[in-house]
Amino acid sequence: MKLALLTALAGSAAAFAPAPVSKASTSLNLNPEAALGENWDPMGFSKMHEIKGAFPSMFPHPQFLEEAEIKHGRMAMLAWTGVWAVSSGLHFPGAPEADDWTNALGVWAREDPGGFGIILAFIMIAEGEGVSHAGDNFRGLSKKVPGDMGFNWMGHGEATVDRYKAVEKRNGRAAMIAMASLFAMKAIPGSVPIMDLLGAN
Repeated sequence: MKLALLTALAGSAAAFAPAPVSKASTSLNLNPEAALGENWDPMGFSKMHEIKGAFPSMFPHPQFLEEAEIKHGRMAMLAWTGVWAVSSGLHFPGAPEADDWTNALGVWAREDPGGFGIILAFIMIAEGEGVSHAGDNFRGLSKKVPGDMGFNWMGHGEATVDRYKAVEKRNGRAAMIAMASLFAMKAIPGSVPIMDLLGAN
């Protein structure tokens, strides 16, 4: 009886013991992967290839999705840089000029078909090389790391490469949103209010 009473008293006393104090963090974490999870995928796109009863290889493997995201992010960053450069008045000497970036491609193809053809051929070769180098990533059978084109001309170490990969993904996502906003602004005036506030045209 005394033992049970002592045990009950010890247990009740423990309830009022001070909790261990941990140092509070005041740093602001601006890393979206840390806040949302490294593979944040609310729509479940990366799980579609696991759907039972679907046709074989009907939905892409996450390898393909990551490769596509990185590639389109790179294209969007180049596109944003091009729009910014042309809108700022920067042009290659002797190259055709258009009054608006939305019709610049047509003007270039019409006025300089030779130069346009050379650039188009370069894009086709680069795209073909990229697709062949990627392997069968649609089914998740590729041995290649998504986004890795097989060269590291600056000789960065693994930690630096990993950091730049994360930076490239974030900047690519921002550029894709920016280009989508530009196209929406041009197609539907007033559809992107912040563009009006920034005075974009």
